[in-house]
Amino acid sequence: QVQLVESGGGLVQAGGSLRLSCLASGRTFSIYALAWYRQAPGKEREAVAAISTSGGTTRYADSVTERFTISRDNAKNTVYLQMNSLKPEDTAVYYCAAGLVTTRNAFSPDGMNHWGKGTLVTVSS
Repeated sequence: QVQLVESGGGLVQAGGSLRLSCLASGRTFSIYALAWYRQAPGKEREAVAAISTSGGTTRYADSVTERFTISRDNAKNTVYLQMNSLKPEDTAVYYCAAGLVTTRNAFSPDGMNHWGKGTLVTVSS
């Protein structure tokens, strides 16, 4: 069983930056593809970024490409999401997820096996 705990959320002004972290328990962290999802009020949960087991392959939603960067440190059982040039529309609860899937399929929530409880990111205009 893998448990995921997100941190790093908060309030930031538009144009600012935040780095989210997700710490995983368990010894099998490196076998999972990882992804960050977000859910804004009144909207469905959407995939933001995903990364392969080795970290060599990444995928981003069009809305965050060139602003967000996903990375992982398997030695620390941690995945990160560096968010730059934040916009008010980035406001959401951000979730970390792990799945025994390809990086491409990590964009489908049905394929993810484990989820964190989320961290709130609020971007003020």
